[in-house]
Amino acid sequence: MKVFCIISDERAFRSKSPVMFTHVLKRMGIKGVYVPFKVYPDMIGSAMHSLRVLNIDGANISVPYKELVTPHLDILSEGANIIGAINTIVCDGEKLKGYNTNAIGFMDTLEDVGFDVPGKSALVFGTGGAAKAVAFILNWLRAESIIIAGRDMEKAGAIASRFGGKAISMEEVTRSPISTDIVINATSVSSPDESPELAELTSKMQISNCEHFIDLNYGRRKNFWKDIAEANNLKFMDGLPTLANQASRCFSLWTRIDVEPAEFLNALKDI
Repeated sequence: MKVFCIISDERAFRSKSPVMFTHVLKRMGIKGVYVPFKVYPDMIGSAMHSLRVLNIDGANISVPYKELVTPHLDILSEGANIIGAINTIVCDGEKLKGYNTNAIGFMDTLEDVGFDVPGKSALVFGTGGAAKAVAFILNWLRAESIIIAGRDMEKAGAIASRFGGKAISMEEVTRSPISTDIVINATSVSSPDESPELAELTSKMQISNCEHFIDLNYGRRKNFWKDIAEANNLKFMDGLPTLANQASRCFSLWTRIDVEPAEFLNALKDI
């Protein structure tokens, strides 16, 4: 029996990952379970110890722990070490190895929508682990310009410095029209209910010379990023395709079995 899990705060119970992975485990004929765990911030170290002693086979790490968990792991993949955040743990005996399949999953999404990064410009909202993964991929694929917009300018500046970008405040985004080829929301907020202030602020944003808007979140009944995309005639995509892409990558790490992202999305058709 294989045991996998997702570790987050109360958002673990709203994640689509348990449904997706349970479906794929069954389709592949693997006896296993995938369960959500709510963990408090000061218990992250204990949670990692539990993965070892309970012989958990693999874990996903979600918001808000993608960065906080890294010091508690034994090994980081090269990409995860550069990014400074992980979302996938492979448990090998008592050793925990961290990977960032968010980054490679986002790269797969860019390919899915036909966006060629070299020489292009990008505006990224956010300063957490997801924003780091996005900036890493954009830099690695040789984007010409990467702008990191965040409420915490120290964090935004650190990401911009690490991945060859420029940091701006959220307020700066609304001061004049922005010319960029793609916009990515890598914050954890997409609904006006989650942050009325951010929804109000970004509603004034004007975007030109842009085609794609990707929101890494999903499942919001109201999504102010989608409203912005529609107001600016941009192609909008929420985070489900990227979730499926990264899930496919992490399932391969856990089981050495390749499963197409479409199979993960099939799990959501009836819910």
